[in-house]
Amino acid sequence: MSKNVKKLFCLALVLILFAACGSPGGHPPIPPENTDGSGESGPAGDDPAAPAITTDREGFPVVLPEQIDTIVSIGPSNTEVLVALGFGENIIATDTFSEGIEGIAPGISVFEMLSVDVERLIDLQPDVVFITGMSRLGGEDDPLSMVTQVGIAVIYMPSSASIAEIQEDIRFIAAVVGKSAEGESIIAQMQTELDRISAVAQNITERRTVYFEISPAPHLVSFGTGTFLHEMIELMGAENVFADRQSWFSMTDEVIIEINPDVILTSVNFIEDPVGDIIGRPGWSAITAVQNGDVFIIGTDASNRPTHNIVIALREMAAAVYPEYFG
Repeated sequence: MSKNVKKLFCLALVLILFAACGSPGGHPPIPPENTDGSGESGPAGDDPAAPAITTDREGFPVVLPEQIDTIVSIGPSNTEVLVALGFGENIIATDTFSEGIEGIAPGISVFEMLSVDVERLIDLQPDVVFITGMSRLGGEDDPLSMVTQVGIAVIYMPSSASIAEIQEDIRFIAAVVGKSAEGESIIAQMQTELDRISAVAQNITERRTVYFEISPAPHLVSFGTGTFLHEMIELMGAENVFADRQSWFSMTDEVIIEINPDVILTSVNFIEDPVGDIIGRPGWSAITAVQNGDVFIIGTDASNRPTHNIVIALREMAAAVYPEYFG
């Protein structure tokens, strides 16, 4: 197994751990946060009438610099949003999962997402650090407390579990970097596509059942309610076979065979032939989706990262499950 394969496999297992030890939304318990656009966590930057941002998306206090020129972005979701806002060139360091994102400069410093080298980060002296809340998986409330203590603004972003939370993440990041108008434009474009697919789905009378595989055998991983992927399946007019479960979890082959989904989707990209792997599993030939050849691969990054790009995955998912409506 290559180094990158191991990283991706471990990341899938991390999602399970979040579901096991976290809140119903799929990430660990966090301090109360204001996400309704009012109060201290409201937008700032290019909107002079808005109150100043004094806490991040996970409730930690933050003091923003007057100007943001250099950014460290830990977490590919944060990186994708910053690039979309036009700040790709301002990113001076990122994480191993963000390296391939178009719009950031090649050759910049790279950190391990779940184990950030704090001293090296401080040496870079960025104006602000955006970091995924997944960095707190080890149990430490504030693993970058030393970075804050030397006067660098650190902003924790949660692993958002719903489409609405994703949109609030975009709105918040945009406010931090003083691009609220651009953030609203990204959200509006995203919502337009969500509404378009939802409108088409209203005409669907046959709700097909879908199993979405995040990690392959022998550690099968999927999801239930409380995840944005579940919302996406419902939004396109289909039914998640695990709608009676919550968040991320693992299961056995026997469970999938018994449930017998109409369609199987997978976002696995770290084995040579994900579709062939599913079709060739012992006993899976009895599954309707396998018998009909309705097994499809969905873009990993677009489907697994909580950003505006989930609409790309949604289009792929809809076309796979209902080609007669979305093909």
